[in-house]
Amino acid sequence: MQRYEQIIKIKKEKITEYKKLHQNPYSGVCEMIKECNIQNYSIYLFGEYLFAYFEYIGTDFKADMEKMAQDKNTQKWWKVTDPCQISLGYAGQKWLDMEEVFHLD
Repeated sequence: MQRYEQIIKIKKEKITEYKKLHQNPYSGVCEMIKECNIQNYSIYLFGEYLFAYFEYIGTDFKADMEKMAQDKNTQKWWKVTDPCQISLGYAGQKWLDMEEVFHLD
């Protein structure tokens, strides 16, 4: 199992909308996340930043993320969530991976 932590900025005026969207994700979105070997997935809000944590239990992260990106339900979901976000990355990269500096089980 591989732990991932990610960060992205959220537009101030979109915080309420983003929270509301995540109260009831589109049909099939959560199922696709699980199908792509992601478990224990959480998103946290702090000020204008979103922090995500998830555990990847598959063997080919890149292939699973490509599978997710090709899913029609996920594409529709991203069309409504992406405009809420401001990437801190480069060349179209959305969520940036964070470095884990401490973990205690």
